[in-house]
Amino acid sequence: MSIETIDADEVPIEEVLGSAVKRREDPSLITGRAEYTDDIQRPNMLHMAATRSPYGHAKVGDIDTSEAEAMDGVEAVFTAADFDVPGEIPVGWLLESLRTPPHPILASERVRYQGDAVAVVVADSRAVAADAAQAVDVEYEQLDAVTSPGDALAEGAPTLHDEDDGNVAFEWELGDAEKTSAAFEDADEIVDIDLVNQLLISNPMEPRATVAEYDAGSDDLRVHMTSQNPHLHRLLMSGVIDHPEQKLHVRAPDVGGGFGAKIHHYADEALTALCARELERPVKWVATRTEGFQTDAPGRGHETSARMALDADGHITGFEVDTKANLGAYLSTFAPAVPTYLYGTLLSGQYDIPAIHVEVTGAFTNVPPVDAYRGAGRPEASYLVERIVTQAARQIGEDPAEFRRKNFVDSDDFPYQTEVAVEYDSGDYEKTLDAALDAIDYDAFREEQELAREDGKYLGIGLSAYIEACGLAPSELAGQLGAQAGLWESSLVRVHQSGTVTAYVGTSGHGQGHATTFSQIVADELGIPYDDVEIVEGDTDEVPQGMGTYGSRSAAVGGSALVESARKIVEKSREIVAHQLEADAEDVEFDHGTFHVAGAPEQSVGIQEVAGAAYLAHDLPDDMEPGLEATSFYDPDNFVFPFGLHAAIVSVDPDSGEIEVERYVAVDDVGNQINPKIVEGQIHGGVAQGIGQALYEGAQYDENGTLLTGSLQDYTVPKAEQIPELETESTVTPCPHNPLGVKGVGEAGTIAAPQAVVNAVTDALQPFGVDDIEMPLTEERVWRAVEEAK
Repeated sequence: MSIETIDADEVPIEEVLGSAVKRREDPSLITGRAEYTDDIQRPNMLHMAATRSPYGHAKVGDIDTSEAEAMDGVEAVFTAADFDVPGEIPVGWLLESLRTPPHPILASERVRYQGDAVAVVVADSRAVAADAAQAVDVEYEQLDAVTSPGDALAEGAPTLHDEDDGNVAFEWELGDAEKTSAAFEDADEIVDIDLVNQLLISNPMEPRATVAEYDAGSDDLRVHMTSQNPHLHRLLMSGVIDHPEQKLHVRAPDVGGGFGAKIHHYADEALTALCARELERPVKWVATRTEGFQTDAPGRGHETSARMALDADGHITGFEVDTKANLGAYLSTFAPAVPTYLYGTLLSGQYDIPAIHVEVTGAFTNVPPVDAYRGAGRPEASYLVERIVTQAARQIGEDPAEFRRKNFVDSDDFPYQTEVAVEYDSGDYEKTLDAALDAIDYDAFREEQELAREDGKYLGIGLSAYIEACGLAPSELAGQLGAQAGLWESSLVRVHQSGTVTAYVGTSGHGQGHATTFSQIVADELGIPYDDVEIVEGDTDEVPQGMGTYGSRSAAVGGSALVESARKIVEKSREIVAHQLEADAEDVEFDHGTFHVAGAPEQSVGIQEVAGAAYLAHDLPDDMEPGLEATSFYDPDNFVFPFGLHAAIVSVDPDSGEIEVERYVAVDDVGNQINPKIVEGQIHGGVAQGIGQALYEGAQYDENGTLLTGSLQDYTVPKAEQIPELETESTVTPCPHNPLGVKGVGEAGTIAAPQAVVNAVTDALQPFGVDDIEMPLTEERVWRAVEEAK
């Protein structure tokens, strides 16, 4: 049943945190008053378009720009030779064995994926710029291409960079190989599986876009862009285009979805800024949908072989994984982290596995640079674990729910140290399993399934016991693992003299509801009305420092930074009240916005009164500065680990391959919930994307590296009627090491859903002996699987 929202003015201050307050962002978004990057107009503004390679792999010869330059309305045409800047996209995560070939903002000698840019045109209209970009004449010598990691790592494959080193980007391993090998030697049962986790294109509603303005008098460069982390973009761009960081202002206006694709630093943003600086006029670039398909960083792209060892009682004793990961043509910003530390560290799942060893080989291929897509490594790990666990239960003839239950980490064993580096904070996995089984009436379904098979109808149920790691931290650990940035978050909370509040935070929301949830946090901590709080983020001039929004980090890290700043304000206010009431600060109590001396509640002072006194500064404690604001940099002690159990029921027609998702139950534990309605919305969106991967989505390339699914006519994004009505429930296991007890929810549905659906389909097809079908489970693939099994 859907959660009902509440008007903020109907919620008492002491209940604002945890209430389903209506999102304050929505009125502007649904009435067209929001400002997206393409809405920004400037006098005398120019438009940029790129000349992109039609080939997946080719040498670049002469580039003739004369026809484009001669066109009416064209202001300039630039190639790589025209920019005297470093001009290479940096890598933000390093591994010990990592190869880092140059990643130029414009290709000059070789293009390595379809869409790789070789020139940009700047003109007085978008249409003229696009036409002129097509008029640039480029001489190409087409080369052989390779698009899958397995093929790229095979002997004799065409190489993308240094011919002597092949296409290996890195080789990485985690876990105890010797201990894992011993587990297989002693195993009573061994389960094998080969899986492909296909490349996905993120397809946010708003394409990537940039508007750049340059003031030659002050040397200030202002860049508006579709960003999930403006401060990181400012830092990286300053190096790429050689512009002082303090003179570079990056702002993210309203952003129409990101899903990871707007984390990374792309050449297009740097080129827009360079053109604006070179021409001293505002320049706008907006990707077409085709450019988005060709150049947005895709996600996933794993080919994996794995084995699981079981003892005679069906307990998991060992897990061995070998993965080949697609990295694309160049290394994107955080690409090396995704198939290593965001993937390998989650391979214990919800299970007590005493021996694990994983090897990952990263491969360069002729597809766009691959990076984070909603979930980023965690979905790939969960898909593998939950598919092989399902197969293990089948192989030994055990119910998949009970197999999971007996292998779960026990609730008394938290914090739980896995064999793949991470320590789970808290959990109760049986509770979510039981809630899902009760909601779906598992035993009754199994009876219905048997009766349906007698009538020629094939129903299946699929379980997904997922876990994810969010709020990656602490910064010291991240640095040891290869991160070239801290993973803290900053906040500044300012109580104005009138008692209203502006809170600045370094995250950068793009649909998650930060203005709502962060206001709830600050209102609760300070005990002031929710409507008196304003949230500012996504602007490097307004917020001095920040690390952005990705990896479900905003509440756990950004929200905790706001708590820390708010509590500093409360402590300063306590000292002011103690001074004015001639009491010891230790004796002054604070309760939902009001201070009073212990035992004398009739003598109370509201925090908004304190704010007036703090700015008036007529009667403050000795050596206290006027004003009432506080800054914090919050660096968590550990990741947070949300978890849950999702269950899908499907019907499958073996004669046509048609699949219908009849029910979908999601039971999630994301710790304490700031706003249950927003949690529900995040689960819904994530599940929709997960079902999309299971049944519909997948980037496909031909042997020349040409994208075959380059439009919404060819790449299927699920529509509303293809998503069932979702049934959501939750349990609450607070995180013990952040002040809010939150865990993160933004990626949970995407991590859980694919394997729930695939497990359900293969369960439905057990009478035919079908145990695996490669995603997406198209009607043809399902039909072929049944026919081959026959």
